[in-house]
Amino acid sequence: MEVVFTDSALERLQNRMQGNKGFLKLKHDTEGCGCVVSGVAALWLVDKPEDNDTRIMTNGPDLYLDYNTEVFFDEKMTIDAPAGNHFSLKSPSEILNPGMKYYNKTKQNTGS
Repeated sequence: MEVVFTDSALERLQNRMQGNKGFLKLKHDTEGCGCVVSGVAALWLVDKPEDNDTRIMTNGPDLYLDYNTEVFFDEKMTIDAPAGNHFSLKSPSEILNPGMKYYNKTKQNTGS
């Protein structure tokens, strides 16, 4: 799998992370979706990758992806930062999420 960040996405990501330490995860988020196939792509900053996560090298920070959810993503994807406060995830054949959100799921953010 290949993921490329645009320059604007790298800049927005740096601003969103605000120096927080962690690992970036491309998440197939199913919370509130009712069904696993209805999930949406999201970026999560997590304290550490899970045992079943696959590491994806990028032109920016490495991404981690639950290997069970690889089927929901394309082999080549781009993460961009369009106007607004979100990201977009697209491939040569489709737009996977035009309004992809970023969540800081680290303990340092939750105060735990």
